[in-house]
Amino acid sequence: MSHVLLIDFGSTYTKLTAVDVEKEEILGTARGITTVETDIMEGLQEGLDVLFAQTGKLEFQRVLGCSSAAGGLKMVAIGLVPELTAEAAKRAALGAGAKVLGVYCNELSEYEIEEIAALKPEIILLAGGTDGGNKEVILHNARMLCTLGLDVPVLVAGNKSVTPQVVGILSKVMTEVVHTENVMPRLGELNIDPARGAIRDLFLRRIIEAKGLNKANKFIDKMMMPTPAAVLKAAELLGTGTTHERGWGDLMIVDIGGATTDLYSIAKGEPKQPTVTMRGLPEPFAKRTVEGDLGMRYSATALLKAASAPLLAQKAGVSEEEVAAYCHLVENQVDTLPQTPREQAIEDALGWACTKVAAQRHVGKIESVFSCVGEVFVQVGKDLTTVEKVIGTGDVIVHHDRPECILEGIRYDAAAAEYLKPKQCDYYIDGEYILSAMGLLSEEQPEVALRMMKKYLKRRQSAWN
Repeated sequence: MSHVLLIDFGSTYTKLTAVDVEKEEILGTARGITTVETDIMEGLQEGLDVLFAQTGKLEFQRVLGCSSAAGGLKMVAIGLVPELTAEAAKRAALGAGAKVLGVYCNELSEYEIEEIAALKPEIILLAGGTDGGNKEVILHNARMLCTLGLDVPVLVAGNKSVTPQVVGILSKVMTEVVHTENVMPRLGELNIDPARGAIRDLFLRRIIEAKGLNKANKFIDKMMMPTPAAVLKAAELLGTGTTHERGWGDLMIVDIGGATTDLYSIAKGEPKQPTVTMRGLPEPFAKRTVEGDLGMRYSATALLKAASAPLLAQKAGVSEEEVAAYCHLVENQVDTLPQTPREQAIEDALGWACTKVAAQRHVGKIESVFSCVGEVFVQVGKDLTTVEKVIGTGDVIVHHDRPECILEGIRYDAAAAEYLKPKQCDYYIDGEYILSAMGLLSEEQPEVALRMMKKYLKRRQSAWN
């Protein structure tokens, strides 16, 4: 028997993908409403009933799961300097598949403690100081977190010189305090992989139980990771390949949802021109960003503000008033679908804007700086101009007959040449929603997962033929 079931417990739907790993084929896909508030098995069983109606009754060799249910993995990141350790902590959290509720830096105030308490994070990542550097701030912040009034797992990933003291302070109040390597051991050196792994361990150990996902343990062999982490793992595998199976090289993924737009890039992103120098914090090879104000439904009015009503109206060929009215409608009635050609045009414009704005925030920028030797150019972030493959997922893309009109927002724009977006690439569509499933499968059978992604991610037309 070579059948494997891969389950994604999403915030709205529990999605199932049954695969035959020997034939490297998808046997069937299905989904049921996620029922984490009652019994997670109810929604899972609903999905299984739909799946077996397609495939007939199946027996599974392995059942693996990931989850973004109940709002996903909600975290707060704390560091020292906004552009350095605080940013490094944020990147570690995002790379682990978390939803970052807030990023704090310098010494926490009483007001910020009240704010963190109101956010009710499920994990706190406490960083600050390079190894042997500043000690006072992370010690202060540890003492302040003791006044939080919440028993929250805390991951300490800061100055190793004071890590034992920090852990000791927090352990007097918090049930679970763990430590790992500094996210920035030396100035300008990014070290987020250990923190990502530790966050994943905390997720598996504590958060699954807190969200009621442990009720599925009798059915699932292994709950692996948060869903965004599974997608990032799939993306990295697809880009880099394995020892025996070649990957696709540099790529990007656009995932547009009702509340957020997630972007992933697999690339070094180093400057392509010898006259350009890097500035700022080094970028992770496998990078994820999440934009909480760019969504098709729950954050539609925030999207209207972020993209600007005039731009959306121009793109859709309608009035600004029509765009605003539609955004308010779909935000208040999230099940609403476009009913007229004009509403469809607005829907397309919203999807395009999600891609465009999210890409501008994800990619690097070229800046002109005047120095003693004249004008020089510096790069902040990743240069993704040579990325050749862009993969689209999410309902607004997958169910569109022309998804290129959504994805074209990622392309390089000469009018905004400072943004280092792809110049020549092909579009691929995740029509079977397999990315998270293949991220799960890659934990045990990476080459099978890689070949299945190359098989099932369908190429659309080139963006610039």
